[in-house]
Amino acid sequence: MTGDASITLGGWALVLGASSGFGAAAALAFARAGMDVFGVHLDRKSTLAGVERISADIRACGRQARFFNVNAADPERRAETAAEMQRVLEERGETGTLRVLLHSLAFGTLKPLVAVPVKEGVSQAQMDMTVDVMAHSLVYWTQELVGRGLMTRGGRIYAMTSSGSTRVLPSYGAVSAAKAALESHVRQLAFELAPQGITANAIRAGVTATPAAQKIPGYDRLADTAILRNPSGRMTTTEDVARALVVLAHPDTYWMTGNVIGVDGGEDIVG
Repeated sequence: MTGDASITLGGWALVLGASSGFGAAAALAFARAGMDVFGVHLDRKSTLAGVERISADIRACGRQARFFNVNAADPERRAETAAEMQRVLEERGETGTLRVLLHSLAFGTLKPLVAVPVKEGVSQAQMDMTVDVMAHSLVYWTQELVGRGLMTRGGRIYAMTSSGSTRVLPSYGAVSAAKAALESHVRQLAFELAPQGITANAIRAGVTATPAAQKIPGYDRLADTAILRNPSGRMTTTEDVARALVVLAHPDTYWMTGNVIGVDGGEDIVG
């Protein structure tokens, strides 16, 4: 992916889920557009090489990369990470320069809601975890960032949703509930943060070959259908979405808030 030289952004971006998929592509796109990047990810030792690669690519753009390998849904780790980001910005004299929060956490349970035997269906703990990680954590991170003065007027909040928020897929019930809740949170945050000049929008990407999507039961059929439906005859890529996020992070988008924005090449409009 080549950066768009016509768009230059400043300040910092915080990407939740920065080690792969949409998060990784967006982190690099933000860096190419002139932003320093905080990244939060949860990786084992075996996959840390990919994180180090992303960090190196960001630094190769001449930007700062500060990554945290923590559970983004853990309240203590979230507070500790926000405090460390605050320390970094204060030391650099850049308090309040966190311009973008991208919520791209894709960790949930893919089980049917009802099954025989019962134990094969989603449990209460699994449902609670899925909705907490993929939806509620957006609210808690926003509380930390705004409450600490890290994000101020001009801030942009984006959360990755999917058409699963309104459509049914096999074994996608818990994630579908999370996406619906996520979009609801975006609307409420848009309402509450408007007086502070901070916007919040959900990004509905088309079917994309991310590591998370490829774990969905029946993914191959889902991908084939997306190609047939999409007017451009191909699936959405993480780079398509990353480029759109750079454009949407521009200061001139200050009047766009509370939306679900499709970045799918028209896939969702085809019946």
